Amino acid sequence: MGVEERRQQLIGVALDLFSRRSPDEVSIDEIATAAGISRPLVYHYFPGKLSLYEAALQRASEDLASRFAEPHDGPLGARLLRVMGRFFDFVDEHGPGFSALMRGGPAVPVDGVRSKEHVSATHALIDSVRQAAYDQILSHLGVTDASPRLELVVRSWISLAESTALIWLDGRRIPRAELEIQLVHDFAALAAVGAAHDEDMAELLRKMVKEEPADGPFAELVGRLIALGS
Repeated sequence: MGVEERRQQLIGVALDLFSRRSPDEVSIDEIATAAGISRPLVYHYFPGKLSLYEAALQRASEDLASRFAEPHDGPLGARLLRVMGRFFDFVDEHGPGFSALMRGGPAVPVDGVRSKEHVSATHALIDSVRQAAYDQILSHLGVTDASPRLELVVRSWISLAESTALIWLDGRRIPRAELEIQLVHDFAALAAVGAAHDEDMAELLRKMVKEEPADGPFAELVGRLIALGS
């Protein structure tokens, strides 16, 4: 393999291992064996496990950010539901790695190192994922310059999705499909609360509701709320 091809292979192998177990539990020997190469050759491409872990986090963050990309076809509720499906696909496939990424890196040092530079780099990756998600949601809303109220709604929803996924990983006590639809409902609920305080948000909510079909996620939420009062 060429240098870059081998590096990418090692990153993929490491990401797979880090996705199933915490980084401190994965050894360079395991990575080498899984890649079909010798331990010294791993060090030829990466100076240590920390640098390999950071490269794996970089790829994971890019993959996670891409899960929020969605064609602008159909009503918003259905689009958000597809996004949540891909988001939870990632969480399901990369549980420990997702937890490490969202919590700022491994809970313990990797190779005995947990430097300020490593923590800052991990936080930058997390922020890049959140910003990518934020930009994607605004594009689906047809907004280029979000008002303070809309920014609060969207960023709050992204944080809620992260927290929901982390809690779900701890025992998976609620069916995943239920959480995906619940998060879409949460977006509508947050938008509705914002609309009660801001006319621009109210106009945006009217547009969302107008474009929603009778069998869509937002309409389902309205039906559930009406049923609660009957």
